[in-house]
Amino acid sequence: MTLPSKSKPSALRSTKKDEATFSEVVRLIAASREKAVQAVNTALIDLYSKIGETISHKIEAAEWGDGVVEQLANFIAITQPGLRGFTRRNLFRMRQFYEAYRDKSNCVAAGDTIAVDALPHHPGTEQARGRARILLAPRYPGGAEQA
Repeated sequence: MTLPSKSKPSALRSTKKDEATFSEVVRLIAASREKAVQAVNTALIDLYSKIGETISHKIEAAEWGDGVVEQLANFIAITQPGLRGFTRRNLFRMRQFYEAYRDKSNCVAAGDTIAVDALPHHPGTEQARGRARILLAPRYPGGAEQA
């Protein structure tokens, strides 16, 4: 299989029909990128909730104290070098997130947008932050978010 020669963009000549097709390909790329960002964000939120649930249950059962969460953060840092976002502070935020949303009867429908500024930062997900769509958001009188 031979690869096509690399032409300079200014040397390319295209018809209106080609340009329409090119625009459609670019639109498909952009749509796929948006879906990927949303999928990553959804997976991270699910992860945060599961980690928060584990921590919450261990603390509620008096199996763990606050010091064990610090040990968990250190364990993650040592065993997963380069993995960011799992500091003691963020692990406690995950616990808070889980505890705030564990009662699903107090939640609105999927797809509602809520602020995710309190969630831990992970490289590569900056686009998803601030406009994340998650499955759960607290229901307040009048349907408004609580600030």
